[in-house]
Amino acid sequence: MRRTGRRFAGTLLAAAMASAACTSGSSGADEASASCAYLILYEGRTYQDVADVEFTIGRRLGEATLPACDDTGGQDEAEDPGTTLSAYEVDGISPKVAVAVGDSPDEAVFVAVRSGTELPAEVQKLTIDGS
Repeated sequence: MRRTGRRFAGTLLAAAMASAACTSGSSGADEASASCAYLILYEGRTYQDVADVEFTIGRRLGEATLPACDDTGGQDEAEDPGTTLSAYEVDGISPKVAVAVGDSPDEAVFVAVRSGTELPAEVQKLTIDGS
């Protein structure tokens, strides 16, 4: 199934789904806090969600993993290896740069490999504001 003009408001879906790759820190008087970023593992690469992207989903590529979020510490990866999602190609972009992931093409979320805080040029062209 192909869909054109998909738009993703990253924070809404990321908040609704189980997240991965936790980081923790301290704030105030020894109050520990944790947060999980929406990260996807596919073909040995780590992808992060990108908001406000228009894209066309291509063929199914295989399986990707949304790792479990260990925001409490001490979680054994063997107990919860994460969630398996389908990975789909994004028309016009190499899967080494970006893919769409979800239980179905209609639910797929756009994710891209980042270099630091920069999005690849191919991905920047798909964002609503072009940057």
